[in-house]
This record gives sequence, structure tokens and C-alpha cells, in this order.
Amino acid sequence: MASDTTITYDALIIGAGPAGLTAAMYCARAGLTCAIIERLAPGGQMALTEHLENYPGFNQSTSGYELSEIMTKQATSFGAQIIYDAVLSVDFAACPKKLSLASGTELFARTVIIATGVRPAKLQVPGEEEFAGSGVSYCATCDGNFFRDKDVCVVGGGDTAVADAIYLSRICRKVSIIVRRDVLRATAIYNIKLREFDNVDIVWNTTVEEILGSDFAVTGIKTKNKITGEERVIDCSALFVAIGTVPNTEFLKGAVDLDDKGFIITNDVGMTSVPGVYAAGDIRSKKLHQITTAVADGANAAEDAAEYLIQHE
Repeated sequence: MASDTTITYDALIIGAGPAGLTAAMYCARAGLTCAIIERLAPGGQMALTEHLENYPGFNQSTSGYELSEIMTKQATSFGAQIIYDAVLSVDFAACPKKLSLASGTELFARTVIIATGVRPAKLQVPGEEEFAGSGVSYCATCDGNFFRDKDVCVVGGGDTAVADAIYLSRICRKVSIIVRRDVLRATAIYNIKLREFDNVDIVWNTTVEEILGSDFAVTGIKTKNKITGEERVIDCSALFVAIGTVPNTEFLKGAVDLDDKGFIITNDVGMTSVPGVYAAGDIRSKKLHQITTAVADGANAAEDAAEYLIQHE
């Protein structure tokens, strides 16, 4: 939807993941003029989830993409706009607050809710950039089907890595999970499910040192055992990287306080170091990053933003 630069919004929301969509719904229902700025498509990381297992009211038959569509329709039904563009820089010292977009547009708002989420962390090893999109992937549900009936590897030991391995085990011949420790960090339910698949192999205490390939295709990975120092090559057609996330905060450039990992520091309702500016979802410095906590963050931030506007009218 085209943006209207002639008005000052009550609230501008950066990012259309579950936090941003919830914030937009709450803002619109409260009668605030609001718009979401999204550079790609609504849903964020949620849209890449194959099955929802721990979001109340939804089960394995519902995908993150489907929930993204439902949330988007709900937010827009109350009057929230969606502007497809990217925020390049912000000026929170200005009154009203100013956002500069990639299209050259400048938008103004009395309050801002940052919900830009995170992106997958990279291994930073030789071959990763070279074979990105040609066997190196950061989304198993997006790219797994390209490697049906082939041997693949997953690197990581958390919920995402194990969920990826489970998904891939259903369509690939063999899945090797490369874990840098001697234990999986994934929650118990994932550990239990993993045991159901006899084509999954876990390689403990091991790091990926290099991604090998030729003719624009991955042929294997070079690994190193942290205990023995032994190096070996594991043949595979793809490597799925699931080692954590990096916050999308580069565009802020010191506009709000961040922690040592780049996540935004907030109070319990999401207000940042700048009054009237909030953060919600995975972008916040917090312990649990889930759809449920993102939705709660969005609701809290929107409610407090509405209160802020009343107090500062």
C-alpha cells in the first residue's frame, strides 16, 4: 500500500512479524492511525515454520505461513496499513519522530514500535558465501525439498537445528547433525522425537571448518573434533545452518540502547531508552524468543504507546 507522507501517524511499526502484526492490531483497535513498514512479506521468521506446536490454539496441521496470513488480515481489518519498503535510518530526536525509507520517502510518527526481528547467524567459514543458495541454506523448510533422497547435514544443537533435522529426515536419505558440544540444547520434546528417525546421525563435539564443493554445488563439509582434533570430511549435498540469530538493528545506528549482542534494551512493556519508542518480539533483549512472547510484546508495546499518546497530547 502506498504511504501517505502528508500525515503524522500515531504509531509506525517497523516489521510485520508476529510482534509487529499484533502491535498494529492493538493500535488500530485503539483508534490510532498506524502503519506497518515491511521490506519483504508479513510473517518474518514465523512464516518459515513448517508446523506450529507450541502456539496456543494451533497444532501441527497449521503452518507459520498460514498463521502469518491470518494475523495480517486481522490487523488490516481494523484499519492498519502495510507499507512495503525498508527503513534505512531513524531520527528519534525529531518531533515527530522521523523514519527515512529506501524509496526516498520520509514518514513521521508520534510513537514508533520496532519489531524487525532477527536473521540467521552465519558460520563464517570458507565456502559459506560461495555456496550460499547452492547447497548452503538457512531454511530447511524453504530448501529441503531440493535435496530429496540425498544426504544432508545440519549444524546446530538448539530447537531450530533439531526441528530442521526432523523435517529433513522425512525427505532426505540421511541427515547428520553437527553439534559443537556433547549435548543438544533443544527442548525435551525435540530430543524425544529425534529418536524416532533411524536415518539421523549426531556428530558430537564437532565444528564445521569448511564447506566443500564444485560446479556451484556442495559436495561435503570438512569438520574437526574439538576433543581429539581429528579432521574428517562428511559427504553431503547440502548444509543447513541453524546456529542462532543476529538482531536486525543496524539501521538504528545508536538511536536506542542495545545490549552487547545488538538486541534492544527495554523495560517490561517494551519502551526503549527513548520515550515513545518501543521494541517488541525477537529484537528485544530477553530470554525467550517465541511466537507467544512476540505476540505478548506487541500487545504490551501498543497498549503503552496508546497511554503515552494520551499523556503527551
